[in-house]
Amino acid sequence: MKATTPRWPRSLEGHPEAPVVAAALLALAAAGEVLLRADGRVPLPLALSLALGATAPVAVLAPARRPGGARAAAAAGVVCAAAGLLALTPFHVLTGAGLCALLFALCVTGRRGPKALAVLLPAPFVGYAVTAPETGDTGSRFLTALIAVCTAAAAGTGLARRARDTALAHSATERAIADTLLEHAARGERARIARELHDVVAHHISMIAVQAETARLTTQGLPPAGAERFLAIGDTARTALTEMRRLLGVLREDAGPATVPERRPQPGIEQLAELVDEARDASGGALRLIVEGPIRPLEAGVELTAYRIVQEALTNARRHAPGAAVDVELRYSQDVLRLRVRDNGPSPRVAPDGASGHGLLGMRERAAMAGGALRAGPARDGGFLIEATFPVPAREQAA
Repeated sequence: MKATTPRWPRSLEGHPEAPVVAAALLALAAAGEVLLRADGRVPLPLALSLALGATAPVAVLAPARRPGGARAAAAAGVVCAAAGLLALTPFHVLTGAGLCALLFALCVTGRRGPKALAVLLPAPFVGYAVTAPETGDTGSRFLTALIAVCTAAAAGTGLARRARDTALAHSATERAIADTLLEHAARGERARIARELHDVVAHHISMIAVQAETARLTTQGLPPAGAERFLAIGDTARTALTEMRRLLGVLREDAGPATVPERRPQPGIEQLAELVDEARDASGGALRLIVEGPIRPLEAGVELTAYRIVQEALTNARRHAPGAAVDVELRYSQDVLRLRVRDNGPSPRVAPDGASGHGLLGMRERAAMAGGALRAGPARDGGFLIEATFPVPAREQAA
C-alpha cells in the first residue's frame, strides 16, 4: 500500500514546466516590487539578486510523483529561507512575492523534506522577531512578527499534512490487512463446511438412496403404494445429492477449477491398518496399531471421524516429531470407544520450519460433530498424546 504523497493541482500534474513558470512569475513580481520600492539605500543589483534568490528555488519543486522530490523540497526550503532572511534582516527588502515563495517552499519542505529541517527553517524568523531592536516603527514590528508567524504556520501546515497522509496510508493498509484476514477466515470456514458436507452428510444421503432402492426391490409382498413410496424416497435422496454437489461447488469456487476426485468408499476403522502401514513406510519410524475389546461396527460418521483423526494425528507426529515411534490404540468398552495416538517426540510441539497450523482445532471440531470429545497435550510419561472418546449408542451395544 503506497502512502499518499502531496501533489500539485491536477491541472499542473502533466506539465513539467509548471514550477519553472511559477518561479518566473514570482521573480517578475518580486523584481517589479524592488524597482517600485527602490530608494537608493540598498544597491539595486543586490536587491534584485535577493529577490530572485527568494523566488527562483520554486522552479526545482517538481511534482511529488517525480523522483528526487524530497531532496528538491529540502534544497528549495533552505535557499528560500536563507535568501528571505538576508532580504529581511540586514537590508529590509523582502518582497511580497518572495514571502509567498518562502511560505510555499516551507510548506512543501514540511510535507516532503526532512522533518527536522522543516522545524528548524522557521526558527531564524521567529528569533529575529523576538530579538529585533526597538525602532519605534510599529508597522515594521508588526510585519516582522507576521512573517515569523506565517513561516512557522507554513512549516507546521506541511508537517500536519504529512502526518495526515501517513495516518491515511496506515489506515488503508490496516483495512486491507483486515479484509484479507477476513476473506482468508471465510474461505477456511467454507472449506471446512464443504469438507464436512462431503465426508459425512453426503455419505448418509447416498446410503438413504441405496437403502430405499434395495428395500423396494427385496421386500417380499410389498404393495404398489409402498414401492412408490420407496421409489420417491430414493428419488428425493438423489435430488438432494445433486443439490449438495452444486452447493459444494459454490463453497469451493475460490479454489478454482479442480480435477474430478477419485470415487471410492469413505474410509472407516477397517482402513486404519492400511493407513498405519502407509504412514510407517512414509516416515520410517516404528508405528503400531493396538486394538482392545470386541470390535463391532459403529455409525459411518463416527468411523469416518475416527479415521480422519488418526490420519491428522499421524501427519501431526510426522511433522513435529519426524522418526518418532507412534502407537495408535483403539479400545472398545461397553458404551465408549477410546482412540489414542501417542508418540515419543518433543513436547510442546514446535515444527521444524516454525510454522503452525489448525490440525488440533480441526480434530476437536470433528470429534464434537460426531458426539465425542478430544484432548491433546503432553503425555504423562513424555511425548505427545491425542485422545478421543466416542459414545456407542444403544443400537450398537445390542448388536
